[in-house]
Order: sequence, then C-alpha cells, then structure tokens
Amino acid sequence: MKLHIKKGDKVIVIAGDNKGQQGVILSVSKDKTSATVEGVNMISKHTKPNAKTPDGGIIKKEAPIHVSNLMLIDPKNGNPTKIKRSTDSKSGKLVRISKKTGEVIK
Repeated sequence: MKLHIKKGDKVIVIAGDNKGQQGVILSVSKDKTSATVEGVNMISKHTKPNAKTPDGGIIKKEAPIHVSNLMLIDPKNGNPTKIKRSTDSKSGKLVRISKKTGEVIK
C-alpha cells in the first residue's frame, strides 16, 4: 500500500483534536497506516526511574496519527494540497506531483 506522505514531509492535521496544527513527519508506519508528527498529538507517559531517566516522572511525547487525518503542505506556496503520482519523463521514476501547483514534490 502506498501512502501520500513520507518521513520529512511537512503536513497539517485536517481532523481531530489537533486540527490545524502543522509539523514535520518523524516516522511512518505502513502496517498501521499512521504517522508521528513533530509537536502534534502530545501524550503524557509515566515512567519509572531507569538509566535513561534517573528521576523518572512524566514525559511528554508524540503519539501516532492516522494518515487520513493528515494533508501534505505544498512546499511552493505553503497551502495544503492533494498529490498525484506520475512517471518522470527524464528519469522514468515514479514521482509525487502537487495537484494545486503541478510541481514535483521531492
């Protein structure tokens, strides 16, 4: 299954409690069809003291969001956009193209 987003893309949340927030994708899980976005969907995790966190306590971290609630931001104009896939005429590889501007997305 192909997803419309990749690690490193800038996205906006279009549905849910975090609607309107923007961030960069840190990781993508294809089997769960979810992605972790930097600074979005923060949860509080209670941890015991260990070598990494000697004091323990409450740690804030990002939780995954379903990819259907995310929309790619066009790097050219900064607006949310849908994408289409097409083969590049020069290299023959499959590339993502913004439907709003027609530009190739890295």
